[in-house]
Amino acid sequence: MSFIIINAEQRSPEWFAARAGRLTGSRAADMLATIKSGEAAARRDYRIQLVTERLTGQPQDDSGFISAAMQRGVDLEPKARLAYESLTGNVVGQTGFLSHLDFMAGCSLDGHVDCFKGILELKVPKSATHLRYWRGSGDVPAEYMPQVTHNMWVTGADWCDFLSFDDRFPPTLQTFLVRVKREDVDIAGYEKKALAFLEEVDAEVNAIKTMTGVK
Repeated sequence: MSFIIINAEQRSPEWFAARAGRLTGSRAADMLATIKSGEAAARRDYRIQLVTERLTGQPQDDSGFISAAMQRGVDLEPKARLAYESLTGNVVGQTGFLSHLDFMAGCSLDGHVDCFKGILELKVPKSATHLRYWRGSGDVPAEYMPQVTHNMWVTGADWCDFLSFDDRFPPTLQTFLVRVKREDVDIAGYEKKALAFLEEVDAEVNAIKTMTGVK
């Protein structure tokens, strides 16, 4: 494995500290953001955040604010995980934060199967969003593919199961499950973009340290 496991509960101070300065799955979409010319604001802001975290040693996204929808997702995640196990027969393991051994990157999984041969991405969205997934193309929603790709890159997993869960629907509609296979994802292309982004962060950190004499 090319990562170490930091067993810290998600959203705990230890978890935020483990993420600080590292490219994570939940922000992969920001790293990949593009515009016709120049740098996308989301990418720039995330790059600056990582630079700040590297220089201060302090996480910059630990406001602790959780909306009602976010709290519902947190509360129902165990139930969603059980629904996945019941649906697939897979036994799901849980970890804290996975820190890449070679690069300043990592991810927090919703679960893993068979020693990370497979990984799990759980979502507990609004009912209208869950229904949109059901009525869609049958693929992982495009907005989550960067996160799925990132997590497969960090873990080396052969596949990722994406599950959307909403217990407010009739039983047959409560789960939306899609599997993404490694061979169907451009892991090499993603890695190239991720490492280029991290090189930019490194360069900016080093430039500021050189300019100010900070060690």
